[in-house]
Amino acid sequence: MRKDSRPQKVYHSHGFGTRLFMLMVVSMLLFPVSVPVQAQKKNLKMDKSQPIYIQSDRLDAYQEKKEVIFSGNAVATQGDRTIKSDRLLIYYKDSPGGTKKKDIQGVGAVGDIERLEAQGHVTITETNRIVTGDHAIFYYDLQKIVMTGNAVMREGKNIIRGGKIIVFLDEDRGIVEGSESKRVTATIYPDEKKEENKK
Repeated sequence: MRKDSRPQKVYHSHGFGTRLFMLMVVSMLLFPVSVPVQAQKKNLKMDKSQPIYIQSDRLDAYQEKKEVIFSGNAVATQGDRTIKSDRLLIYYKDSPGGTKKKDIQGVGAVGDIERLEAQGHVTITETNRIVTGDHAIFYYDLQKIVMTGNAVMREGKNIIRGGKIIVFLDEDRGIVEGSESKRVTATIYPDEKKEENKK
C-alpha cells in the first residue's frame, strides 16, 4: 500500500520533490519524446542578431535613462517569437563613453538591448509554445524570460500554471514555481503527439 501511495505523496509535498517533479513535467512538454533533445535545441535556437519589429499606439523615448516605452497594444516580433502586452519597455545597456544610438526606427542596435519588460495582458508566443501572464521580463543576453502574475504555459493541449514561469530559450527548458497563494498545477495529454501523427 505504501508503494502505491508513494508517488502521490511526493507530488503533493513542498520543496525539492515538487520542484523535481515539475522540472520533469516541463522537460517532457518542451522535449517531445518523438524529437531528440539535441536536435530540438538546435532547431529552436534563434539568431539574436535578427531585427526586432515593434508596433504600438505610442512611443516615448528617454535618452538619458536609456529607455524606450511602447504603450497601447504593443507587439514585438523577432523571428518566430512574438511578445504582446499593454506596454513594452526596452532598456539599453550603458555604452562606453556614454554614447547611445539614436535610431528609434530600428529600436537601436539589437546588441545594445539589456532587457525587455512587458506589462499587462502579456502573451509570448514561439512556435507552438504560448506563455501568458500579467508581467514578463525578457533578459536579452541570457535569453531568459520570467513571467509572473497568473502565469500559464501552454504547449499544444498541455497546460501548466504557477506563480512564476521561467523559460530558458537557448536551452529550451523551463521552470514553474508556485507561490504562497498558488500551487503549481499541470494538465498533460500524454497521447497528444501520437494522435497528431495519425492525422
